[in-house]
Amino acid sequence: MLKKVELLERLADIEWDDFEVKEARNELPKNIWETVSAFANSAGGWIVLGVLQRGRKFEIQGVENAEKLEQNFTTVLRGRSKFNVLINPKCKKYNIDGKIVLAFFISSSEQKPVYFNSLTNTFIRTASGDQRAAESEFNALLRDQLFGAMSARPVERTTLKDLNRTTLERYRTYMLHSNSTTIYNNLSEKDFLEKLQITEGKHLTYGGLLFMGKNLPINKIFPDFRVDLLEIPGRSYSEASPRYTFRLEEQENLWEYYFALIERLRRQIKNIPYKLDINGVGIEDSPEFDAIREAVVNLLMHCDYFSPMKPRIRIFSDRIEFENPGAFPRPIPELLKKDISIPRNPVITKLFRNVKLADNAGFGFDKMLKWEEATQTKVVFENNIDVALVIFSLAGIKKTNIEDVAQVNTYVKESITSQKVTYQKKIDKITGGQTGGQTGGQTGGQTGGQTGGQTLSEAQKTIIDSMIENPKISRKEISKILNINISAVQKHLEKLKKEGIIRREGGDFGGSWQVIVGIC
Repeated sequence: MLKKVELLERLADIEWDDFEVKEARNELPKNIWETVSAFANSAGGWIVLGVLQRGRKFEIQGVENAEKLEQNFTTVLRGRSKFNVLINPKCKKYNIDGKIVLAFFISSSEQKPVYFNSLTNTFIRTASGDQRAAESEFNALLRDQLFGAMSARPVERTTLKDLNRTTLERYRTYMLHSNSTTIYNNLSEKDFLEKLQITEGKHLTYGGLLFMGKNLPINKIFPDFRVDLLEIPGRSYSEASPRYTFRLEEQENLWEYYFALIERLRRQIKNIPYKLDINGVGIEDSPEFDAIREAVVNLLMHCDYFSPMKPRIRIFSDRIEFENPGAFPRPIPELLKKDISIPRNPVITKLFRNVKLADNAGFGFDKMLKWEEATQTKVVFENNIDVALVIFSLAGIKKTNIEDVAQVNTYVKESITSQKVTYQKKIDKITGGQTGGQTGGQTGGQTGGQTGGQTLSEAQKTIIDSMIENPKISRKEISKILNINISAVQKHLEKLKKEGIIRREGGDFGGSWQVIVGIC
């Protein structure tokens, strides 16, 4: 609650947007209702009566008949004759040098938009002033009425055929490894989809479609569906030439976007521990990586997908910006102090939580704030009427030294070798064949054995080894390694897929290869 000392301090500092002073000597100011609407539609704030502002200076004049002014003001707000929703302000009275000052706190409303007399009188708070809401801002307030409700609703034009089977399988495999004790691992596919609200009856839910649907049906419901990531070689667009050096390719759905985003963002953190598993989960503690991963998950869970805006990640030379359509449901200071869990998309949030990529409480601010301690730089949070922004400074990221590089290279080599040994054993177990080569510490160790009575060729062994080292390797890259044309590469790939040794996850753009023998 606002105290007298804080009131006087605020009057000496105009750097705020949750505080509005008005003269109001004998009657309520005519523009007071605009401020009420603005605070209720934004993050809330104080209206102080009895103070005159002259530029940067404030003069305490006091009000006459304070009890009548307070009664008139609160009666209007609680009576619902002027406003479309009930507003219950907190009231304070101050005696400053014999002059009475009234202060009213208007909370951020859970039912928006808040307006008086007509819809056109919808105001928002910007730059310490009251502004009539623009059409895009008004529409954002209307969408917020469905906050937390839409993701579980069925999409009538969808069926199970619109589910991306590869994504579903990949998600269940990830869940098996990351959360082995959950009951969902033992459910049939039908029960799994229903209990996680991926489906509702014969249809996919909005959350299920976005999270693991096929790209074409997603785009029919959400035109131009994408998460836009750009790497910009400068501190601003005007400084960058060219405008950007990398743009993330479109992915099938949110689950595939998660991995693509994480893979790209990992490159920005120079001192990230080198022990990370293939799912992008840190084996050792990495506060910087935890913060960035939390920001990615937060972006995907709390995005307003019905907005014409798109979630965006901008990697500048000095910072990373996460810009999400849809405001946080509470003022930032309140979210930072409390574990408030009000997800915009509960189904998507639940899907991330069940593979332990999100917590059960709050918006992950505590994890994102680990960045500050690790880098000694500030994390900036901004909450506007139709967009939320989180900014990480790259100034405090340490550069990788030669010793770190050596450790990383050693780990990578050991990891690749371990994977080759594991996959070789799986091939031998299935085929009962003999190892036709060695899988050792050398890059390019051969994977042998017999499959379906046929010995794998040297080219096929090389393909498997190459996929283990680089799951995103392209057919063109394989053709260069083997010094054969792409059509010949395709024949080898088809044989390996037919034998159940490899599979393709995702499309030609943004997808990856998995050596799966013995897993499925």
